[in-house]
Amino acid sequence: MNGSSVSLFTAITMTRAVMQWQSNMTNGRLKGASFEREIAKLIDEHLGIKVERDLEQYRKADRGDLIGLEGWTIECKRYASTRGSNGGYRPEWWEQATKAANAAHNQPVLIYKYDRQPIRCVVLLSSISSDYVGKDNTATVSLPTWFMLVRESL
Repeated sequence: MNGSSVSLFTAITMTRAVMQWQSNMTNGRLKGASFEREIAKLIDEHLGIKVERDLEQYRKADRGDLIGLEGWTIECKRYASTRGSNGGYRPEWWEQATKAANAAHNQPVLIYKYDRQPIRCVVLLSSISSDYVGKDNTATVSLPTWFMLVRESL
């Protein structure tokens, strides 16, 4: 191969890599948006409260994914694999949820799901017991349990 062939080969390889990355990003964003809509529908069905996707979340920092549930900032995550998470949530997800909740003066909830796994919710223990107010302890609960906590807080 001469120099121009190597350059052309490198350019084609890089272009394919960028296109694959863009495709993965688009598919991931679509999967996330679909999960946000699913959670919004479940909140409406179980709590009778209409929430909607916060489209500003892509333009501004420190915003939850769903808005309209007073007192709560909702962050949703949907992933195929538990790789890198030990089967639970990733710490950066919780950090994102709490940062957005603190900015809005709300309770954080991280709602996440992996393929072939149930939906799980992470909340502060203070959402369950006032003994933990001011502490950073968390609990991972089922979606129906989180609905119960929300009903109790309304």
